[in-house]
Amino acid sequence: MPRLDETQVDHSARQDLAHRDPARQDLNAVPQGEDFGSRVELALGATNHLLNARNSPRYVAQVLQGVTAVATKLERTTQPFTGVGPADMRTRVGAVDLDTPLPDTAAALQELEDVYLRDAVYFHDSKYAAHLNCPVVIPALVGEAILSAVNSSLDTWDQSAGATMIERRLIDWAAERLHLGAAADGIFTSGGSQSNLQALLIARNHAVAGLRQDPALAGLRLPALLDTLRIFTSEDSHFSVQKSASMLGLGFDAVITVPCSADHRMDPAALATAMAEAHGAGLTAMAVVATAGTTDFGAVDPLAELAALARAYGAWFHIDAAYGGGLMVSGRYRHLLDGSGLADSVTVDFHKTFFQPVSSSALLVREAAMLRHITYYADYLNPESAALADIPNQVDKSIQTTRRFDALKLWLTLRIMGADAIGALFDEAIDLAARVGSVLEADDDFELAAAPQLSTLVFRYRPVLDSGARLSDEDADALNPAIRAAIFASGKAVVAGTKVGGRHYLKFTLLNAEATLGDITDIITLLRSTGAGLLQKETTA
Repeated sequence: MPRLDETQVDHSARQDLAHRDPARQDLNAVPQGEDFGSRVELALGATNHLLNARNSPRYVAQVLQGVTAVATKLERTTQPFTGVGPADMRTRVGAVDLDTPLPDTAAALQELEDVYLRDAVYFHDSKYAAHLNCPVVIPALVGEAILSAVNSSLDTWDQSAGATMIERRLIDWAAERLHLGAAADGIFTSGGSQSNLQALLIARNHAVAGLRQDPALAGLRLPALLDTLRIFTSEDSHFSVQKSASMLGLGFDAVITVPCSADHRMDPAALATAMAEAHGAGLTAMAVVATAGTTDFGAVDPLAELAALARAYGAWFHIDAAYGGGLMVSGRYRHLLDGSGLADSVTVDFHKTFFQPVSSSALLVREAAMLRHITYYADYLNPESAALADIPNQVDKSIQTTRRFDALKLWLTLRIMGADAIGALFDEAIDLAARVGSVLEADDDFELAAAPQLSTLVFRYRPVLDSGARLSDEDADALNPAIRAAIFASGKAVVAGTKVGGRHYLKFTLLNAEATLGDITDIITLLRSTGAGLLQKETTA
């Protein structure tokens, strides 16, 4: 707004405030030491930034500036990263004076170019092949814009109304795709780690309820009942299983890791042995956590066999399908999720293989009644009387209280693109990984740790030297992390790293349906030349 002189501001502001609040008629009594006029001017100016009917043109204009800045950046970006280091970024961000605002949105976006946009890691780039970060679909970005502006909170019905029903409908849709049955239910969460935590919280409380059927244990408080509880999962499962065990009061050592077979799937025979040994030692099988898409190898555990073992010992059967959940809409690989309907609970990350912006995850349970294990009623928010009246307060099912309407992104994606189109994108990524796997397997300079199963490949650069001998394991352990670091510093590509059998490997995670075999072979060429250069430098040093 145009700047008025102090007399004008003071007079008009007092009139405006008096009009809004008749109880404040005596506005001439200014507290000593306060510059009333300037503070009122500031308050009035600040109201121009509130989203409301009056400011809707301003909202459109400023959001379009932000969208244009991103679109322009995407058009001009030619590689996934600039290679900037932490020290440089720390200096630039630290130099910003957060107590002194910039004059307008254009200036703030110009500054943002320097402290964020220029040096962001761009997952849409075909040379990004590192982690489980997907390029996002435009319908979901439309949803993101809407949900941020309306700002519904998905904890109670009186804050969300239609949003509540959309989320519930999507939960029903996902449960149906996973064959969990008519009694299934669930909740959207912030991500796979929270989904796994909530699943294991329910599993813990379910197991404790079972222990309390023993009259000798009925009067014991919860901590006294946790000591014997055990969780069984594969050695390749996600670290959130161990973190959840710790946060649930069980301790890291309550997780019994089960060996995998050569294809990196949990070995059912090894699980049977581990569960029998635990039972013989007087321990209680609280849960079996299978993985549908391990982070490194994309392995899908033999779900039906593991479910049978869990049932035999009365254990909760949870499937962590944070990565592999996208198979539920796959046109060619849906069979890999066979057995999902036997689960007591399933984690799905829509912000991985459904190509949604972060964050969008869900926990689904086969029996809706099991969600009671995390329900708490508060008179000021979700009183028990509301539940008795069948008022759909989503907080009754959730670890979180305030929750974004992240389900809207998936809803618009399904309504605009359709489930088959999402599945087709994931299928393309899986097919690309298979083709890249064949290239790496045929290349004498690289070793493939295992055949690809979904869209990840674990491999290492270990060439045959001039002497005719292959680079030693020890030298390869030093070289491969150095290759990864050098390429990241160049910004030309981004790849991940991991360990297999204690040895250092590189990893591709392919989720970009527009990336071609040529794009990925270009990265392989870059890995080779970088590795050869580092070896040459070491030889001549």
